[in-house]
Amino acid sequence: MSAETIAAQPKTAEELFESLDAMGIAHSTKYHPAVFTVSESQSLRDEIPGGHTKNLFLKDKKDNFFLVTVEEDAEVNLKAIHTLIGAKGRVSFGKPDRLMEFLGVIPGAVTAFGVINDSQNRVQMVLDEALMKHDTINAHPLRNDATTSIGRDDLIRFLESTGHKPLIVALS
Repeated sequence: MSAETIAAQPKTAEELFESLDAMGIAHSTKYHPAVFTVSESQSLRDEIPGGHTKNLFLKDKKDNFFLVTVEEDAEVNLKAIHTLIGAKGRVSFGKPDRLMEFLGVIPGAVTAFGVINDSQNRVQMVLDEALMKHDTINAHPLRNDATTSIGRDDLIRFLESTGHKPLIVALS
């Protein structure tokens, strides 16, 4: 098998931290039991200040993919979101195999940091305007047993460094 036919291994949390360090981006990470839903992660709120994220991995009818990151308690209208994010028709949730292929994460560990694995730029990054009002944004570092805190402007700088200029829109 040639090197081209072997899929690249997704980056680890440690490789993510090395990338952030190399960019001079301050970050801190708190390790905790694995959480798979927003409600499970809400028990950690007193320990980790800032805006906490909920992530939706979506696809449209033309197989365009979107990673939508909103505040954890945001209500997103999935029947209308396509008009806000530039999707071709209504959206549905992307399949777990595509999530792993494009972002290198499993369901329950979806994170804005996942674009570090999207070297082909297959996923459009979308951030909710309300989330961006927080000075500090909290997200999984490619795994769901930790939460990494990063400054809002540093998150945007990181996303742009991966080739993913985020679309920032009012979604909630």
